[in-house]
Amino acid sequence: MSVEGLTVCSSSFGPAETMDRLTAAVTGRGMAILARIDHAAAAAAAGMPLCPTEVLIFGNPRAGTPLMQATQTVGIDLPLKALVWQDEHGATWLGYNDPVWLADRHGGIPGVGEFVEAMRNALAAVAQAATSRSADK
Repeated sequence: MSVEGLTVCSSSFGPAETMDRLTAAVTGRGMAILARIDHAAAAAAAGMPLCPTEVLIFGNPRAGTPLMQATQTVGIDLPLKALVWQDEHGATWLGYNDPVWLADRHGGIPGVGEFVEAMRNALAAVAQAATSRSADK
């Protein structure tokens, strides 16, 4: 799968466990959970089938605010989001927008490279913790 700006990781766990692990990894790094959206439950309530699909919205104002101070339009892409889904073959995936791609999308956002890189590293770490059995060791 290749979607511009989207980093995708396969998970060694099912969708519910992947999302629970992601939630734990995010809060363990001091970020706040703002919402957990269950698209599959909403689809089921509307009488429509959808494989497990959830979005976690989270962030840390100390990281995101400097980006918005530099270019307020990045606020449409913040706070950070991660999508966990199970495909039609039963594989579980985790995806998130690459912060470098987000910064580029909003004109490069000069002067905030350290914040963008910190976001990129934090997202990679929480994705690893959520999806990999080696993160348990």
